Amino acid sequence: MSDDLYSVEQVAELLGLHVRTVRGYIRTGRLRAVRIGKQYRIARADLDALTGRPGPPAGTAALEVSSVVRVDGVDRRTVDRITTLVHAAANTGHDPAHPLRVQTVHDEERHRMTIVILGDAVATADLLRLVDAVLRDGGLLTGTVRDA
Repeated sequence: MSDDLYSVEQVAELLGLHVRTVRGYIRTGRLRAVRIGKQYRIARADLDALTGRPGPPAGTAALEVSSVVRVDGVDRRTVDRITTLVHAAANTGHDPAHPLRVQTVHDEERHRMTIVILGDAVATADLLRLVDAVLRDGGLLTGTVRDA
């Protein structure tokens, strides 16, 4: 059994639900959660129980990777385009039992974008190749940074 803990926001994203819906599930007891400080955390086993998906069999090895990508010299428009592309790619064409989790952050003052990817090694590698191709071959980094 996996010891992964998810935030309410992560569960909402994984299930395609609104955050309020997930909190409602917790309040009514439909989804078991642990309160840590002011936030809830949901164990992978409890999430699997809600969705009806069995967890991995005992003793099954699981491989998950985390990648942090920093892109310098990007403006808001480019960040929005990359974010849309990365989220669309992460949500299509991969094993739904092992979804990629992606978060993006934009630091406007430094014209820097950070992409965090968690998930299956092969799917992560595919997503990183796509990001590299779009940034290099797609010309998104060739322009100068403009202030909006």
